[in-house]
Amino acid sequence: MHKVFIDGKEGTTGLKLAERLKRRDDIEILEIPEEFRKDTAARKDYLNNCDIAFLCLPDEAAKEAVALVENPRVKIIDASTAHRTKETWAYGFPELGYEFRKKIEEGYRIAVPGCHASGFLSIVCPLVALGVLSTDYPVVCHSVTGYTGGGKKMIAEYEGENRSLALDSPRQYALGQSHKHLNEMTVISGLEYQPVFNPIVASFPQGMAVTVPLYTRLLNNVKTNEDVFSALKSHYDGQKLVTVERFDGKFLAANMLAGKNSMKIIVGGNDERINITAVFDNLGKGASGAAVQCMNIATGTEETKGLTEE
Repeated sequence: MHKVFIDGKEGTTGLKLAERLKRRDDIEILEIPEEFRKDTAARKDYLNNCDIAFLCLPDEAAKEAVALVENPRVKIIDASTAHRTKETWAYGFPELGYEFRKKIEEGYRIAVPGCHASGFLSIVCPLVALGVLSTDYPVVCHSVTGYTGGGKKMIAEYEGENRSLALDSPRQYALGQSHKHLNEMTVISGLEYQPVFNPIVASFPQGMAVTVPLYTRLLNNVKTNEDVFSALKSHYDGQKLVTVERFDGKFLAANMLAGKNSMKIIVGGNDERINITAVFDNLGKGASGAAVQCMNIATGTEETKGLTEE
């Protein structure tokens, strides 16, 4: 029985994480009394007397929480952006490669990927590693997400009775190219330059579709759409939560995997111009589902325990 403490359980990710873990028969959730939720001494006590500490906090609070942990046996799984590019932390996307999985298995400090970054890296990392995509390729990424990724404030706006008409339309944001996931997307992928990133929030609760368009004439060692499809298919062969498929319809819905913890990488386009889209749930593989997967791997538990039924 693993003792788990969730620091920041009142946020969207924390609430979803607690919901997932309460169904498990191998997890004991340590519940801090409401009146001590922001008490530093009380949090320190809980953080040092658990087996796994999940941090569902703003960046600075996450850094503070890490500094409070003195017990070397406590595994920390951080859902903030604070530690995602730290070399001493495992990056929590095991499907990206053997070294990623190994660091999660052996690590005591694990950073959960950002939602947009998860989709982007699922496409770009394998292609860079295989030499198909040059590290100086001028990458562009479009990402459509449900509004729950914006947290409680945004959820309240979208679900309010007198909400703005502007919320009925998809809305682009971070137009100044300063999105908090950009550093992570660049560093983890090995790109030399940050991509042009176009995130869009739309009026549906959960799900996202992250698309990277590519020109085959600018790629290496491949000439056709089939070559790129085969490269990605081979990379993810045998993975339980990530699959690669052909696009075979007229429309691709960003919420097609809402409520699930899997990811589909869908290859479309033609032999000159290719669209590759990662579809998944921003609260599943893009957040709490990924955190649970990391915990399972880090504790030697079946990787998909508590995930496949959703």
